[in-house]
Amino acid sequence: MAEPSTPSDRRSHTLVYDGECRLCVATKARLEQAGAGGAGFEVRFLPYQCDEARQALGSRYRPGRPEMAYLIGPSGEIREGLDAFLPLAPGLPGGRAAVQFLRVPYATVVARWLYRLIARSRYRLFGSVGRIRERE
Repeated sequence: MAEPSTPSDRRSHTLVYDGECRLCVATKARLEQAGAGGAGFEVRFLPYQCDEARQALGSRYRPGRPEMAYLIGPSGEIREGLDAFLPLAPGLPGGRAAVQFLRVPYATVVARWLYRLIARSRYRLFGSVGRIRERE
């Protein structure tokens, strides 16, 4: 029988990021430094390349480099790409303004397009940090 979850467990989210991408690792560090929990919940960080991330993503996991980041909520719902970062934005400098800007018509469409463009080119633009350990 599973142990009952604590209130903090139910409020915990997991951000799965590409642990080999220099941009992704730097973004993760910035979120940790800024206190990603400033969004009103705890955030765990898992590199996509670890077994725990593969299990957490289930059928969404694909071998190789991930196409995007994923945010797994306390009930198991998964947000991906730009939508994975929106709940974390209020905890970052300028994040609340960015969320407000995305309410402008078509701003979200442009932001998602830009996210996909950068995600596809991230290794060419920012480089690799090499293989990471199973858990940081």
